[in-house]
Amino acid sequence: MPTPIDLIRRFTRASSLGPVLKQLGPGLITGAADDDPSGIATYSQAGAQFGFNMLWTVILTYPLMAAIQMVSARLGVVTGRGLAANIRRGFAPALLYGIVLLFVVANTINIAADIAAMADALHLFLGGPRHVYSLFFGLLCLVLQVFLSYQRYVRYLKWLTLALLSYVAVAFTVHVPWGEVVRASLWPSLAWNNNTLMMVVAIFGTTISPYLFFWQAAQEVEDLRATPGAASLRREPAGALARLRRIKVDTWVGMGFSNLVAFFIILSTAVTLHAAGLVNIQTSADAAQALRPLAGEFAFLLFGLGIIGTGLLAVPVLAGSAAYAVAETFHWKTGLDLKWPAQGRGFYGIIAIATMGGALIDFLPVDPIKALFWSAVINGVIAVPIMAMMMVLASSRRIMGDFTLSLRHSVLGWVATGVMLAAVLAMLGTWL
Repeated sequence: MPTPIDLIRRFTRASSLGPVLKQLGPGLITGAADDDPSGIATYSQAGAQFGFNMLWTVILTYPLMAAIQMVSARLGVVTGRGLAANIRRGFAPALLYGIVLLFVVANTINIAADIAAMADALHLFLGGPRHVYSLFFGLLCLVLQVFLSYQRYVRYLKWLTLALLSYVAVAFTVHVPWGEVVRASLWPSLAWNNNTLMMVVAIFGTTISPYLFFWQAAQEVEDLRATPGAASLRREPAGALARLRRIKVDTWVGMGFSNLVAFFIILSTAVTLHAAGLVNIQTSADAAQALRPLAGEFAFLLFGLGIIGTGLLAVPVLAGSAAYAVAETFHWKTGLDLKWPAQGRGFYGIIAIATMGGALIDFLPVDPIKALFWSAVINGVIAVPIMAMMMVLASSRRIMGDFTLSLRHSVLGWVATGVMLAAVLAMLGTWL
């Protein structure tokens, strides 16, 4: 008797989706990891506080996010090196050291917030000690990264992306005034005060985040290593158009999936929490709990399970991107297929420090909301120089050879960088 997976494989082979699905990999996982529990909390706050009037933000960021992620992926597949390794080749080491240090700190805080959200979600279902759940999720994510082969690990991550569909499903368990949704998405009604500006900056910072840059470039390099006979485009330019087209499809689909889910999280919380006057949502678990009496047990279950599923997807990406950044900076071996401890002691050591450090932060008397806020601030500040460096590297013939960015892609990438700069300046301006 065929298993469900066998049936899905038969369907994709028999349908026109098969060729497209085969091209999905690093871009899909990267996009899905962007909707981590911390991101879910941000989108839930946006829907609860502003209703449908923040939906336009995820529409605007979609092409910008896709453009900058394609730059990251292109750097990886053309050079055969990750993002930190390429930055090391083109810029002063001191600049790279400072950025990577801040990046690892921000990622560890983000991991702490995500693990805490997963623990809170499980507590909603089972009761029991949150701290024990935090340690369990931290150890589970660490074991999966250290002891699974790259191919099997990525296969599991792809299946975990399905957890995000729960947020699309939630919207169809309640009544949605679609006419009002379309109007607010295209013509929002907002008072441009500090609260509005801070929420826009938070959504931009959540959507376009540095850990996604490092992860997607590194995964393109991992795919090269995992494919027999494959090499970087600079070494083996044959078939370049097909390989770059695969990156384009993968990234546009992955980022589209990410922003579609973000759209539905804002939509679901707007039509339930905002409509009921529940605007004080601090965490994703708060959002799940608040949905219970308004949208019913099924919506609560979907929302809560989605938090755990997305956390299991995002925490390894956060820890892994930190490990790639540090290891490439200091010329260590990188790769999820390295044998521990003989080969990947440094690489897996960073994964362990970031993952378990995040889990242990949850035992400290630290306000997770404030910690996550400062993580977002650090990510926002370092995103701009990283994006600018990526654009310079991707336009350099010394780095990219004949595979520099096209004019259209270059313009879109610099627009994305400019939007992020404006967002950060606006955020800093609210403090003055």
